[in-house]
Amino acid sequence: VQLVESGGGLVQAGGSLRLSCAAPVSIFSTKAMGWYRQAPGKERELVAAISVGGRTYYADSMKGRFTISRDNAKNTLHLQMNSLKPEDTAMYYCAAGTNIATVGSGSWGQGTQVTVSS
Repeated sequence: VQLVESGGGLVQAGGSLRLSCAAPVSIFSTKAMGWYRQAPGKERELVAAISVGGRTYYADSMKGRFTISRDNAKNTLHLQMNSLKPEDTAMYYCAAGTNIATVGSGSWGQGTQVTVSS
């Protein structure tokens, strides 16, 4: 496993969580990174992505609530999630790709569970 997620947990609706993904420098320094999520019975969806240069993409339902960032000094990707809703409950995965459009085509983490209670 090359990507290691952390930071998931149980939070009440309206609360916040910050996910982190540690990656080897060989991946982090050259790849776009992103977060996917998958809820039970649903397809996996791209939440947000960020290029090596810091350009970002967000799925419409996450805009204004989630912020993706990368700490290049620590080779760590973050996802700050605010105003969480029960529908945000899912397993969240860190992934890499050549660019934003192909995040998910490279390495994946094992996932971290986020549960939002109403």
